[in-house]
Amino acid sequence: MEHALLQLLLLLLLLLAGNRLAGANANWADAGVSSNGGINATTYIVFMDPASMPAAHPSPAEWHAAHLQSLSIDPERHLLYSYSAAAHGFAAALLPHHLPLLRGSPGVLQVVRDEVFQLHTTRTPEFLGLLAPAYQPAIHNLEAATHDVVIGVLDTGVWPESPSFAGGDLPPPPAMWKGVCEAGVDFPPTACGRKLVGARSFSRGLRAANGGGAGGRKGVGRRVIASARDRDGHGTHTATTAAGAVVANASLLGYATGTARGMAPGARVAAYKVCWPEGCLGSDILAGIDAAVADGVGVLSLSLGGGSAPYFRDTVAVGAFGAAAAGVFVACSAGNSGPSGATVANSAPWVATVGAGTLDRDFPAYVTIHTGARLAGVSLYAAPSPSPRPAMLPLVYGGGGDNASKLCLSGTLDPAAVRGKIVLCDRGVNARVEKGAVVKAAGGAGMVLANTAASGEELVADSHLLPAVAVGKLAGDKIREYAARGGGGRPMAMLSFGGTVLGVRPSPVVAAFSSRGPNTVVPEVLKPDMIGPGVNILAGWSGVAGPTGLVKDGRRTHFNIISGTSMSCPHISGVAALLKAAHPDWSPAAIKSALMTTAYTVDNANSSLRDAAGGLLATPFAFGAGHVDPQKALSPGFVYDISTNDYVAFLCSLNYSTLHIQVITKMSNITCPRKFRPGDLNYPSFSVVFKKKSEQSMRFRREVTNVGPAVSVYNVKITSPASVSVKVTPAKLVFKKVGQKQRYYITFTSKVLTTSTKPDFGWISWMSKQHVVRSPVAYTWKI
Repeated sequence: MEHALLQLLLLLLLLLAGNRLAGANANWADAGVSSNGGINATTYIVFMDPASMPAAHPSPAEWHAAHLQSLSIDPERHLLYSYSAAAHGFAAALLPHHLPLLRGSPGVLQVVRDEVFQLHTTRTPEFLGLLAPAYQPAIHNLEAATHDVVIGVLDTGVWPESPSFAGGDLPPPPAMWKGVCEAGVDFPPTACGRKLVGARSFSRGLRAANGGGAGGRKGVGRRVIASARDRDGHGTHTATTAAGAVVANASLLGYATGTARGMAPGARVAAYKVCWPEGCLGSDILAGIDAAVADGVGVLSLSLGGGSAPYFRDTVAVGAFGAAAAGVFVACSAGNSGPSGATVANSAPWVATVGAGTLDRDFPAYVTIHTGARLAGVSLYAAPSPSPRPAMLPLVYGGGGDNASKLCLSGTLDPAAVRGKIVLCDRGVNARVEKGAVVKAAGGAGMVLANTAASGEELVADSHLLPAVAVGKLAGDKIREYAARGGGGRPMAMLSFGGTVLGVRPSPVVAAFSSRGPNTVVPEVLKPDMIGPGVNILAGWSGVAGPTGLVKDGRRTHFNIISGTSMSCPHISGVAALLKAAHPDWSPAAIKSALMTTAYTVDNANSSLRDAAGGLLATPFAFGAGHVDPQKALSPGFVYDISTNDYVAFLCSLNYSTLHIQVITKMSNITCPRKFRPGDLNYPSFSVVFKKKSEQSMRFRREVTNVGPAVSVYNVKITSPASVSVKVTPAKLVFKKVGQKQRYYITFTSKVLTTSTKPDFGWISWMSKQHVVRSPVAYTWKI
């Protein structure tokens, strides 16, 4: 009885935490959600050795069913999915006594319990330089080429009626496309077209975890409908960010008015709905990746993630490896757990891990207190028309008499204390937009949402249900002090709204919520890889959800403005589609190398990138190689390519067992090199970890491939901290033809022998007359 009550409590907490949009939780919620969610008690993923499949079985699916049958496990009742494109194995709803049977049977490599993952524009094309006059000829030439690139988006589904999915003059889908438009109770097959070329939904894992078995016929909430339709908004937002069509006069209730377009408006979109109100089950995600690879996507965009785990236990990492091996570029969000360090998710080297930065666009709003002080903040509140004139109103802080009321949690505000007043609410615990709903329900006339130390000065705008202004910690502290003292009289405040402002300096700035390195799974791989626009992003939205995502929000809009690494990830996915169209022979690793080595680290005020969390200079643990620059990425000079065999050597260096490497790679014959360290992977960045006093000097090799002018000469430039000396041999690389490969060796020597040394950073830059190919270097000491 106690166990059942505990499970019920965990489920209720999961739902209350707002995990339905955790990928954008910088916009809806500040509270974290556990990675297992408490709902995956009997769902498992079973990885199989493809070499063990008997010739008598015509397909992996039939083998998987027969294998279960041989163990007296009824596949009709227990089998959920069969994987063969991106991974090899199946998902099943299993009873406890099934596990030893499977783990002891031939051909089974690993049995892992299913896991719940969470979901982590009009200005960004211009901000990224995609609309620069000098760049237009190159973009125009790419438009036709991108018609053959399909971006697969794994998310909450799609709202096909969005104007961003209008087919326009697009030709029929490419001949290689094998995807389908899956019919649902609210999703006719005709919902797809020449822009949205495919839509599928995957919920068997979630249904089984909720008690519905393989068929999922019971124990499933009413909100889990077998349909690709997006009833949330998140999936439509990410898909249209990546490849939305050009839409004139787009805005959110008058904010950010302009022409909306995705990063690759000529590319196609395929939606794979793997995320539901309860979260995203690993088995469903893997099924989505598997289907996407088989369908023929060229790019995968996953704005979701879980905790840190060895790659053979990370469902997204396993599926992404299979996709990358098939030539699919995979971008994943870094997570929204910043500014704390060692929080980055999706850290596998074969995925592009994307953090978030700000735009040069803002939505200013102001709090004026009775002393005359005018404190700046942000807001997306849309006043009714005609808009009432701002007025001074009483200000209350702690409108319930306890600390919980200062957070404006549900049920904590006393209507008698807050009715007709402006309520000051501390940020944290519950969703920001929910605080506004709590204030409105209690009769409050407005809200000031004040950051605490956890969020610092980072400001993220929200479309609140009542007049509301978000302010940073410094302004929040001034208002808190004024509310407590009253300034010699009754505390009073006035809210006013400034619309949309462009050209904000400095920008970009690393978002405080963006998850940070170092990489806890493999410290020798620097993560995140790069940052892209992820704060206050305008893109398409679902027709059945209000801009706040709250049930009580009855407003409807074609576009919404939200924030999170969920938003920065599809920016990179769309740019990757442009690169794939321009260079169809490039591997996913080469595309990622081009994005990383051409990224920039200087803002529009000509200063090094700053961190919104504290205003200080940011480091590669926050921005990776820097902010993506699509123009330069099209012509990077040379690239760091990585083959499947290189990744195998890397996995061997992690001391993974042969079975674990087979789970990831699907390869039967694993041969590990004698000498290979994680840092030897041919990665475009460096993370040097000094672990022993006897190993204070480390030497790595890199191999680069010329994709620039046939004849070019590069000279190395080393930027190194005082704590480390760096030597590169040779110091000059000479290329005589396109495609030529050159090797160089780099030796890092620590000059300190203390465990108290903080992380340090530097750069390795290769410079020719036409190109600069730059790699960040992170140094850590674990002596």
